[in-house]
Amino acid sequence: MSLIITGSGLTVENVVDVARHHQKVELHPEAIERIRRCRAMLEKKIEAGEIMYGVNTGIGEFSEVVLNDDQVQDFQKYLIYNHAAGIGEAMPPEWVRGAMLGRINVHAHGNSGCRPEITLTLVEMLNKGVTPYVCTKGSVGACGDLAPMSQIALLMMGEGKAFYQGELLEGKEALDRAGIPVPGLKARDGLAAINGSNVLTAMSAIFIYDANRWLKQAEIAAAMSLEALKANLKPYHHLIHEVRGFAGSVRSAAAIRKVVEGGDLAEGRIKCKVQDAYSMRSTPQVIGAAHDALAYARSQVEIELNGVGDNPIFFPELNIQLSGANFQGSPVSLPMDMAGAAVTMVSVLSERRLNRLNNPALSVGLPAFLTKGAGMFSGLMLSQYTADMQIVEQRILCMPASIQSIPAAADQEDFVSMGMNTALKNFQILDNAYGILGIEFMAAAQALDFREFSFGHGTTCAKKVIRKYVEFLDIDRPLYNDHNAMKKLVETCEILEEVEKVTGNLG
Repeated sequence: MSLIITGSGLTVENVVDVARHHQKVELHPEAIERIRRCRAMLEKKIEAGEIMYGVNTGIGEFSEVVLNDDQVQDFQKYLIYNHAAGIGEAMPPEWVRGAMLGRINVHAHGNSGCRPEITLTLVEMLNKGVTPYVCTKGSVGACGDLAPMSQIALLMMGEGKAFYQGELLEGKEALDRAGIPVPGLKARDGLAAINGSNVLTAMSAIFIYDANRWLKQAEIAAAMSLEALKANLKPYHHLIHEVRGFAGSVRSAAAIRKVVEGGDLAEGRIKCKVQDAYSMRSTPQVIGAAHDALAYARSQVEIELNGVGDNPIFFPELNIQLSGANFQGSPVSLPMDMAGAAVTMVSVLSERRLNRLNNPALSVGLPAFLTKGAGMFSGLMLSQYTADMQIVEQRILCMPASIQSIPAAADQEDFVSMGMNTALKNFQILDNAYGILGIEFMAAAQALDFREFSFGHGTTCAKKVIRKYVEFLDIDRPLYNDHNAMKKLVETCEILEEVEKVTGNLG
């Protein structure tokens, strides 16, 4: 079933479905009519000689330069040429596809002023698998993601490059093979194709989806470690979290209770301390705070996905156009900086439990570094080093990008969001998070093999999945293969999907 694009109701999950899983899209007939109505108003204003930013004027510092009739159409071409100024390797296709979806949804409002052919070409490119080659770096997140969006817009002139059926082709050849006509660029079309924070917003939507699934796996890993460490589970009682009132904490405690349900520890058959260390006792409060941070970030990203990020903005019902700054990426950049810090915070918590599993002074009877041959063998000692290195990298990356503005365009654009930097570093943070959590999973499974009691149904399931990829460490072996296997396992979410078959949805 196709996703119907109306200008509203687009979710993070919709972005993932289209960008990653290639769900087809369709522009609602009413959206097409809104686009046509707006274009008709724009053309009347052009004919009347009304001065409009980016239509018959230059942009940025050149916004006071008025173009003559002969220059208006060529200006759109040179605008795209000039702004296709990125650098680096190609973005992952799902980031580009997500940006195209977001731009289509902006146009669907009927406030952008482009011809319907521009929007419908983006729809066809998504549906037929033509993905523009877009450099990873170059956007400052205001006036939107101009550099990457311009590489998409090059296709509108039959230029640039694009991936099609596994090949990188010249743009015109990719469109021809897919049977997509080149629409060309007329007045306003170029700026309407690029003037929003669509790339960083699409990237943020994908990050939020993946980070939420990672947080649920962090709860499974925590549950495994808690059982291995014979934790007191009273701090997970629902009343404790409900009386404080944070939704994320309530959710996280419930998820962990589901994973340990049915085990000897949860049933009170294992002796435990009256009170455990914070890394064991306050897990719901910490992961819960991350859930709440992601929920806020999601709300902001979904507002942006469904809003009109453009300049100028046309209001056909009022017969006016207004120039402003709805391209500014700060409303997304700021909460996404927090989202990256939230993932790092939970990674630090994971490493602290790993430390307790390894340290014989803290592990409630487990062998030092989870090896039977301490001295001859070092067990998982170096696994902690690897986790620690990745956490330091995460901490470096947690410096907010949203405060890093450098003025551009002769100080006409003297505050920019740097939201693309936020989006890029968040994926690096998450990449490290997969590795850190994979190591905790591996250590927790190793520790559980030393225990002789029954574990929760979710814990038992998770350990079974882990043992498909990493064997019990009986004698020392090179661990990099295990680390990489576990990182990949966390990234694929196989543990989560199998555990939820046993426990039900974890949130």
